[in-house]
Amino acid sequence: MIQLLFLVVFVEGAVALLLMIELGPLRKLTMNALDQVKTGKGPAMVKTLACTMAVIMASSITSILKIQNRATKIGTMTPMDQILLKTHLLEAALMGGFRANMDSLKRQAKSFQEEYMQSKEQKVDKSSEDVKLLKNEISELKQKLQKLTLESQAKDKMARDAEATAKSSQKQAEDLLLEYDRLLEDNQNLQTQLAIYDQRF
Repeated sequence: MIQLLFLVVFVEGAVALLLMIELGPLRKLTMNALDQVKTGKGPAMVKTLACTMAVIMASSITSILKIQNRATKIGTMTPMDQILLKTHLLEAALMGGFRANMDSLKRQAKSFQEEYMQSKEQKVDKSSEDVKLLKNEISELKQKLQKLTLESQAKDKMARDAEATAKSSQKQAEDLLLEYDRLLEDNQNLQTQLAIYDQRF
């Protein structure tokens, strides 16, 4: 019986070690195995282990009581009974310690699972927040691009209008210059005619 107990304690220690040390895939594999133990066939395994521990504990307590009854009948305890009593007491103490260790391991596994779930939720929340921020930034950049496009189109229209105005002003100035030259020539002709007219009279 004690060999089975030591095997269970050794397996428990190995699982605890794998949970405490962060070895990447091994820890994740252990967490997945514990999840399956909890959800699938796990409850049956845990019940079987608990029943085995209860049987070992009951056997040890029964043996201790038998040895004590024999000692009270005889009046003294033989050396063999003393060795057997101490062995059974040791088994019972180990079973109690194993149960305490199992409880602490359950708490540790639960805390590890909660930490794992929280870290998973935080990653999901963080990634969704990052996506929201990127979407907001993209929409702001689209609005800025649209605004700049409208401003550029307005400035292009103003430039075309200014160019058309400048061309029409230049044409008007040329027409006025031609008209001025014509009027100046007419004025000179009239002055010449007036001078000839004055000379005659």
